[in-house]
Amino acid sequence: MAIPTMSSRTPLRGNHRSTQSLSLPFAVISGLNPKRNRNRTTLLAILALISVSAFFYCSQYPISISPAYLLHDKGNTPATDQMVLALETNRDSRAAAARKHRKLSAGRRQITLTPAQELAAVSSFLASLPQNVIPSAVDPSRPIDPELVLDFDTRSPHAMEEVERVVEDVWARNPVLLYGKLYSPATRELKAILSDMNLRPPPFIMDVDIRDDVEVLAPMLARLTESPELPVLLIGGQPVGSLAQIRTMVASGELQRLVKASGAVIGGGKRRKHKK
Repeated sequence: MAIPTMSSRTPLRGNHRSTQSLSLPFAVISGLNPKRNRNRTTLLAILALISVSAFFYCSQYPISISPAYLLHDKGNTPATDQMVLALETNRDSRAAAARKHRKLSAGRRQITLTPAQELAAVSSFLASLPQNVIPSAVDPSRPIDPELVLDFDTRSPHAMEEVERVVEDVWARNPVLLYGKLYSPATRELKAILSDMNLRPPPFIMDVDIRDDVEVLAPMLARLTESPELPVLLIGGQPVGSLAQIRTMVASGELQRLVKASGAVIGGGKRRKHKK
């Protein structure tokens, strides 16, 4: 059997022509049957419709829909209606109370503190947190704005009752309070006197001269206690006098009597154990 031979002159287009002629009918059939294209177009149209519907729904009903609306939309059963009504009533009453409070507060004047009340409010503010300071913009020669040192509405009709509670609380927590200077010999002497009493609760001692608000606090204390210089010893919220007067009171036992009357217990504190 003779094997056909091929040379460089043998034409190679016969098979390509037959393959092209075979694929042509399939291409024509695919073009005449646009089922796949229709499915793709339908899917895109559905996605576009969903996006447009979601946009209009969100614009009409924002995300912060009230719980009452969500409950109302689920059904109109009697229990649901009662819950919806309760939620809406509670919301409306709170909003009305807030509006009424703002309106009344705007029409009321702020309370005015007496020097004794101002001293108690300032002392409570400073003793509550170590980082509390009097703002540098405060004029120490004038009464301080109560809102700076009190944590309640100073325009409330019950504000003065709150002030009295602050006064009682601060002197109950700090029956003996010393405003002094860190490097003052007089302050060191008073600290030694108080240390010998071993008080419970321990005296609250504040070195005013090393505080950031010393330029405001020192003259403010001078105005409120009528003591031109530090240290100032307060027992039960009352200044007890100069260092010379305090020495006399210690010798006579008067200072110890005042300390006991303030609620502090002499000898009730914890003694430090000395190392051997």
